[in-house]
Formats: sequence, C-alpha cells, structure tokens
Amino acid sequence: MPNDTISKVQEYKDSLITKAEFLITKGFPEKIVELNELLSTPMFNERNFSEVHQDLNIPVVDPVLVNNHDGAGGEPDNNQPATKRARLDVNITGTTVLSLPNGSVSCNKPLCEMIKVVKPIIRKLVEDSNLLKMWISFMIPKIEDGNNFGVSIQEDTLAEIQTVESEAAAFFDQISRYFLSRAKVVSKVAKYPHIDDYRRAVVELDEKEYLSLWLVVCEVRNRYSSLHDIVIKNLEKLKKPRSSNAESLY
Repeated sequence: MPNDTISKVQEYKDSLITKAEFLITKGFPEKIVELNELLSTPMFNERNFSEVHQDLNIPVVDPVLVNNHDGAGGEPDNNQPATKRARLDVNITGTTVLSLPNGSVSCNKPLCEMIKVVKPIIRKLVEDSNLLKMWISFMIPKIEDGNNFGVSIQEDTLAEIQTVESEAAAFFDQISRYFLSRAKVVSKVAKYPHIDDYRRAVVELDEKEYLSLWLVVCEVRNRYSSLHDIVIKNLEKLKKPRSSNAESLY
C-alpha cells in the first residue's frame, strides 16, 4: 500500500479521535444544556393539546338516501309476514371522492413546525453516536490473552452507543409513519364525511404525535446524558484498556 494512502488513513483516524474527545468534553454538555432550554420553551413545555387541533377543511356533504323498501312502488308490504319478506342487502360504499370542494387538506401546521425543530436534533444524535462508536473502535487494542477487563468495558460502552444510534434512527421512522397514518385516516374522512369517529381519530392522532415529539426530545436529552456519563466515568479505561504494568504482575 502506498505511503501516501497510509498517511491519509492515519490522518483520518487522528482527526476522528480529536473530534470525538472534543465532543465528549464540550459537545455533549453543551447539547444537554441546549435541549433542556428547548424543553422549557412554550412549544414543548406547555403541552396544550388544543394548540395542535386543526380543521380538516372537509365539509359534510348532503346525505345519500337509500331506498330499502320491499314493495314495488317503494312502500313496504305490511301484510306479508316478516319472516317471508325478501331481503335486500344494500352496501353503502361511501362518497366517491373526485375532488374536495374546499381545496386540499393540509398537514397539521403546528406539528410540522415542531418536526422542523426535532428532526435536526435526531440527526445530530445519530451523527454523534456514529462518531463516538468509531472512536471507541479505533481504541480497541489487538486481541491478546489476559488483561482484557478494559477491553470488556470498551465493548460494553460500544454496545450502548450502538443501541442509542439505532433508537435515534427509529425516531425518524416514527415521524414518517405519523404522516402515513394521518393520510389514511384523512382519506377515510373524505370518503365517509358523516362519520365523526374518523374526524376524532385525526385529532387523537395529532395529539399523540404532539406528545411523542416532546418525548423524543426528552429521550435525546437523556441519551446524551447517559452517553456522557458512561464515557466520562470510564474514560481512562476506554483510552487505555490495558495497564502498562500488566507484565510486572507475573
């Protein structure tokens, strides 16, 4: 392998270690304080569900009358026994939605504003977790017999960071699933505008997402706190997993 390539790889490793150590000593504490301040703002602190209620802009159209009479003239035959009356099964398939008279149904604007704030926070946690994961991976020494207590600490910390990274990535999926679920319920409202349960389902879904976004920010803050705590407590073993006087013990 050319010396230039080797030097570039080593330069990359050195820069990554420098960034990770700066992240642990200054980046994480600053992020924890920043998230605490965000959680104290009215957007996240008050948690008033009425603030995320939004009109769907789908009017209730005139009901469709269904004639389910048995008589030929539209009148029921009261002389015929009920057990012998012919059964007419009428399937109501809902309103055919060709267009919405009041225009399109917009997304929930207050929640979209919150999502604009939350998504960069989630992305940053994924990036920081990935950086921390590579930092510990570079510090794991070569495999040897004995004196592996520090290495086990590195592996346990690495597993914790990988868990945080996976959880942060799942937060993104949660947001995308909210929009998909809301779209399905709104389409039900458009097709069955007379059924208030569908309209209420949209309200409940918005309130649930409102609470979930607050919880996501809390969880991100907690993950930063736990990662900072576990790394700081074990920083010496993470950087030097094997003591230099190990050979003198034998």
